[in-house]
Amino acid sequence: MQLSAPDFSRRAQLTELMDAPCSREVLRACLRDIARTNRWTFAYRPLLHWLDAVIASAPAFGEPLRILDVGCGYGDGLRRIEQWAGSRGLTVELTGVDLNPDATAIAAEATSASSKIQWVTADILTYTPTRPPHLVVSSLFTHHLEEDQIVQFIRWMENHTQLGWLINDLSRAPIPYYLFRTFAKLARLHHFVQYDGPVSIARSFVAADWERICAAAGLGKECVEIQAFKPARLCVSRRKTP
Repeated sequence: MQLSAPDFSRRAQLTELMDAPCSREVLRACLRDIARTNRWTFAYRPLLHWLDAVIASAPAFGEPLRILDVGCGYGDGLRRIEQWAGSRGLTVELTGVDLNPDATAIAAEATSASSKIQWVTADILTYTPTRPPHLVVSSLFTHHLEEDQIVQFIRWMENHTQLGWLINDLSRAPIPYYLFRTFAKLARLHHFVQYDGPVSIARSFVAADWERICAAAGLGKECVEIQAFKPARLCVSRRKTP
């Protein structure tokens, strides 16, 4: 399947191959290659940077820090958080939520038996956690949603989190779009990832998009932080007063 050059002035209306039904074996191969790409492109850096900042300003916890990862996919983000918490002596309760039952099964398979991460199959917009999470994070999730769904997601996080939330997604621009197309071929990533990676960038965001979306969710510029990280990451976060 060939990609035509997108108009980077607005989000592309394209469909990713991984959003269509596929076998668990194909999904596993795709998610594994996305996790590899995350490692190669330092995709966990914005997440860990934000977690360090939140913990530095939060009061001492008398209970485990509850972190919920939405659209957890392969689970590599939560496993990295588990390592981060262990290195800091933090007690955490980690939960990964994904709409696709194959994804949560694959995440569980890829996770050590000694891990205490919980995997839940659910639609986040209708999901009610047993106990409200302190923090909600997501990575490469929001670009799969329509804008009104992203507004709903932000409102959901506002209603359920105690300390804040982070959206870690991509920045829409031509340079990362064309660089990833070349990189994915040279790295011989799964052909779904070779197609979906550039589509993800074309479907992603610029800062003005996030300002508009957050305003629609009832949050002004003073309530959120929009920050770019190289390469090609654009994050929006909210830190609440404990």
